[in-house]
Amino acid sequence: MIAVPTAPWAHAAFDLLAWTAGAAVAVMQHRRRPRPDAELARRTRPSYFIALAIGALAGAWLAGSLNSLRWPAPALSHSVAGALAGGIVAVELWKKIAGVHGSTGGSFVAPLAVGIVVGRLGCLFAGLPDGTFGTPTDLPWAIDLGDGIGRHPVQLYESAAIALFAFIYWRALMAGRRWAVLHGFQAFVIAYAAQRFLWEWLKPYPPVIGPLNIFHLIAGGLIAYGCAYWNQPGADDGALSVPQRDDEPVRDLPEAGAGQGGHRG
Repeated sequence: MIAVPTAPWAHAAFDLLAWTAGAAVAVMQHRRRPRPDAELARRTRPSYFIALAIGALAGAWLAGSLNSLRWPAPALSHSVAGALAGGIVAVELWKKIAGVHGSTGGSFVAPLAVGIVVGRLGCLFAGLPDGTFGTPTDLPWAIDLGDGIGRHPVQLYESAAIALFAFIYWRALMAGRRWAVLHGFQAFVIAYAAQRFLWEWLKPYPPVIGPLNIFHLIAGGLIAYGCAYWNQPGADDGALSVPQRDDEPVRDLPEAGAGQGGHRG
């Protein structure tokens, strides 16, 4: 077993670090590809972000707290999966009311992914009180969170899975790959939910329907959403995708009227 030092304050510390890292990635992404942010601002209003925040907060606390109801000591809790699901529901309702069509989530993919990668480390170092530990295992990489029991490091599994997605997505986005530019948010939702569904089998959460716990159900719904919305018209980067920076000038174009006696005015 691998002993992991834990402290209750680690969760809050890594949450702050996750927000900081996500913001830094958002700034870097905006400098490299400002068009999606400009398109998002053009197509939405402040109420869009208010709806997003309310939905994410409500989903996070509702899912986390409902999951704890069947614990020996129920408590208020929050969940990334719940935040993602709640934010999606709120935004889709806002878009329906506002008459906005197409994806508006492209600008959030990289910051969200990086935030999850960092935030899950906080879940790990917060230890057993965080309630996100894995089931017992005899595998060589089992971790001891202070009770002498070797457990699956499910927090690291999730962090590594999303880090891999973030790496692939970022390279594809910077290269102007169609799937990343037009369907990046749906790809993120599917990737996140698929790996989350898998790791839930390695957590001691109580089942709610058959062998499925509440996060299995949320993850399944997110996968269905991502697949259903994949073919929506993409609006994250405008109608044209180019691999170079948006502010890179176009060079080597033929001069107007060259070879025809024309002139440049």
